Amino acid sequence: QVQLVESGGGLVQAGGSLRLSCAVSGRTFPSYAMGWFRQAPGKEREFVATISWRGTSTYYADSVKGRFTISRDNAKDAVFLRMNSLKPEDTAVYYCARGRIFSTGSDSAAEYDSWGQGTQVTVSS
Repeated sequence: QVQLVESGGGLVQAGGSLRLSCAVSGRTFPSYAMGWFRQAPGKEREFVATISWRGTSTYYADSVKGRFTISRDNAKDAVFLRMNSLKPEDTAVYYCARGRIFSTGSDSAAEYDSWGQGTQVTVSS
């Protein structure tokens, strides 16, 4: 059974940066698209970014485009989310998730079958 473990969250001032990591167990990691989602208090989970299984294609939510960068290291079975110019509205629990095999990625949570436990990101004004 695949396991995903996020790390790197924390408290940061507006304008600051954080880098989230997601370690994925299982030898089949390189074959799957990966994604990041987030959920703020009182709100539904929303899409943040996705990366194709080869790492050659990425897609972002409009709210983070130009500020966040998703990447992956298939040799280390890990996916990352670099977050720059953070805003208070970025405050949320961030989740990484495994998408479909040999996929370019998706912004739909329904396309992801395994999720991490989440890491809290808090941006103070």
